[in-house]
Amino acid sequence: MSNRTELSKFKFQGGFETWAWFFMRISGVVLLLIAVFHLLLMHVYIQVENITYDVVANRWTGAWGPFWRTYDVALLIFALTHGFNGLRWVVDDYIHRAGWNVFFKALLLVIYLTVIAMGAYTVFSFTG
Repeated sequence: MSNRTELSKFKFQGGFETWAWFFMRISGVVLLLIAVFHLLLMHVYIQVENITYDVVANRWTGAWGPFWRTYDVALLIFALTHGFNGLRWVVDDYIHRAGWNVFFKALLLVIYLTVIAMGAYTVFSFTG
């Protein structure tokens, strides 16, 4: 039997885990681009010793403010979602009792949503 015949028997099962797996690959590439740009901007171009409250205030409230706010929230969401998805897989790997597994995943979800909300609130309510 050829490989093509064997592959044609395979049915794509596109559940949550499949999409989580795809997200990890895509978000890894996106994070590579936006996190490296963030590091180059803040650590090389602006330089760490020059980062002050005024630098951040001018960045978020200036003419490019909406872009930088969206960029920073996107970085926050991609990084946290990527990281917490990885933690969810660690919970699956090491916690085998169903009750504890659900408990730790729920705890991760609460922490994830809290940090996202706090970060987005900080970025979008900032008035300088």
